[in-house]
Amino acid sequence: MAHDHSHDHAQGANRTRLIVAIAIIGAFLVAQLVGGLLSGSLALLADAGHMASDLLGLIVALVAAIVAARPATDRQTYGFRRFEVFGALVNGLILMGVAVTVAISAIGRLISGAEGEAHEVQGGLMLVVAILGLAANIAAMLVLRSGAKDSINLRGAYLEVLGDTIGSALVIVAAIVILLTGWSAADPIASLAIAALIIPRALILLRDVAHVLSESAPADTDVAEIREHILRTRGVVAVHDVHVWQITSGQPVFTAHVEVEPEVFESGRTGELLDELGGCLTAHFDVAHSTFQLEPAGRAEQEQGSHR
Repeated sequence: MAHDHSHDHAQGANRTRLIVAIAIIGAFLVAQLVGGLLSGSLALLADAGHMASDLLGLIVALVAAIVAARPATDRQTYGFRRFEVFGALVNGLILMGVAVTVAISAIGRLISGAEGEAHEVQGGLMLVVAILGLAANIAAMLVLRSGAKDSINLRGAYLEVLGDTIGSALVIVAAIVILLTGWSAADPIASLAIAALIIPRALILLRDVAHVLSESAPADTDVAEIREHILRTRGVVAVHDVHVWQITSGQPVFTAHVEVEPEVFESGRTGELLDELGGCLTAHFDVAHSTFQLEPAGRAEQEQGSHR
């Protein structure tokens, strides 16, 4: 119960972080779009597009967090916390879409520039707007950072804002180059760099989503070590049908069939053994949701024989 209470408290804090970040990003998005159009900067528009994806991603993350907080039902027996993973999936796809769009636009401008078509960029306005965008992204990133370690949903939102922070820094560099040298190609080159930064983070996020949705064991969970801990428990003789997966990030679930000595059943020590096994997983592996099926020794061989 304490674990569920702490998780609910963390989810409430994450929702607050998302609302604050949405307010920050939304306040600066319009200014960045207007600045990009007035300055003629593709890099600034690319960064604005990335910031727009940040805003959409943050809204998706907030909706997912709100839905995830709903209690379990007879239909959704584990509750709605997996919606956080779906939110992260949407964020990852948004990131990929923005990266591809920015890269295509940047390549097109570089090609047209090489063919002699000029694209005038107002470096001064570009620099001012990029600095404002950088400040907004840093503020949003600081708000989200503490929750990103425990929530895959918040991690997706944090990665988007982090990428946009780097993107704003690249736009600032491009603006300075244009102001000092007049070399307008710095603008689409910065756009390509932004796209190149977005793609790896999107792929990492999508990989993490795939791990959860495919019900793989958490990366930091050693199933063999858990099995050894269970086997060292007094009265346990064998363990089989071991499964570990995650409902969402930070919420591993464990099930296993545990064969025990006859004395455990004869002495009525099953409840004590279940408490001991569950306490072991909670204390050593931070697994709060565990289910054990206690069986007499040799049960696994009987099950195998019945399925031949």
